Amino acid sequence: MKTCTLSDSRRAPAGQTSLSLAIVLMLAACSNNAMLPIAAGYGPNPTLPAPQHELIPTVHIARARGWPAGSSPGVAKDLRIQAFAQHLDHPRWLYTLPNGDVLVAETDAPPKPEGGMGLRGWIAGLVMKKAGSGNASANRITLLRDSNGDGVADMRTVFIDQLNSPFGMVLVGERLFVAATDAVLVFPYKTGDTRIEAAAQRLVALPAGPINHHWTKNIIASADGAKLYVTVGSNSNVGERGMAVEESRAAIWEINSDGSGHREFATGLRNPNGMAWEPGSQVLWTVVNERDELGGDLVPDYLTSVRDGGFYGWPYSYYGQHVDERIQPQQPALVAKALTPDYALGSHTASLGLAASEGQALAARFAHGMFIGQHGSWNRKPRSGYKVVFVPFDRSMPSGPPLDVVSGFLHEDQAYGRPVGVALDNRGALLIADDVGNTVWRVSAAAQ
Repeated sequence: MKTCTLSDSRRAPAGQTSLSLAIVLMLAACSNNAMLPIAAGYGPNPTLPAPQHELIPTVHIARARGWPAGSSPGVAKDLRIQAFAQHLDHPRWLYTLPNGDVLVAETDAPPKPEGGMGLRGWIAGLVMKKAGSGNASANRITLLRDSNGDGVADMRTVFIDQLNSPFGMVLVGERLFVAATDAVLVFPYKTGDTRIEAAAQRLVALPAGPINHHWTKNIIASADGAKLYVTVGSNSNVGERGMAVEESRAAIWEINSDGSGHREFATGLRNPNGMAWEPGSQVLWTVVNERDELGGDLVPDYLTSVRDGGFYGWPYSYYGQHVDERIQPQQPALVAKALTPDYALGSHTASLGLAASEGQALAARFAHGMFIGQHGSWNRKPRSGYKVVFVPFDRSMPSGPPLDVVSGFLHEDQAYGRPVGVALDNRGALLIADDVGNTVWRVSAAAQ
């Protein structure tokens, strides 16, 4: 194994482009190739090889380019794809309103404090910028409307602006809940509204602060609207900043929608993002981004049902009770309770978006299961993710290998796009937020 070290005791001098390039090239030289095919990290029983402890993570970045004129991703047989809306500003998350209007969060990470990042954080910023992130956040939610039903939004309005890195959205009655990076906000909404002027009501504060490593906060509601579920990612890779900064993080919160209180519904989830209710069982499912710096074959991101009170390992163990020896002191009693996820999604695929299938509008093979947006790796060689997959379900559980739905986002060393959030529109077509292509794509049956 090749290892490299890098001190984190100083900031890199500003404006030294040659130094920036040299450091990125050095990190690339430190990369370790994955030894297993990516498929080995999929399914209910993924292959988990011995960890490769990396002092510096593998860096294998696909440079964000955007789509050349006239081009688009590829889709599976009997499907078609078109741009629902283009020229957006880093679209990350989607929500379909009951009347068919689509909300898109145009958002990026909140600013980091000057002088507080260290050299390692500065390099991470370079990596993210090359990968298409790290620019100033638009901090808004935009409404898209397809008034003539041709699959293309012909109306676009700024729905809510001046937010703080907004992400998840959910409507309960006439209340729209928005999960910003530091709080759950509530806005009044009436069917057909194209802009909300009312000031936000702050329902509950969420863990944020100056580091705010995993800043995205998603939200979903129970069927009766009484409970909200919010994802809160960890503040580090594996607790290297100490566990004090991880308080109430790496968890899914359950919040009373009337604001009367909240609790941690499930814990030990390093970075949960997408959530969905499985239609048959009405059980909550989520996709989780797992830890880095254990090599290209570890640790698989995963799709799992979420058990009330369940602990899923982070940071002390991964994929159930596989102990991560980097964490000291260990917590053996807690590890003994760690639940094994239901379905692995491949190492470093950055599986973010999640939408439950609701019928056969696309094709019979997509009738039961979950659509998953895989943003794509920045630290695996060869790369993984950069596509939308479908995990079929049988009797409310994953059944069989994943099916590729949308691909072609990656072209050699360039990313034309990167899929993030996925949602179904009111006609059953699949919508995909592409934050590098600045596009919302719409996938429908070819006959439509």
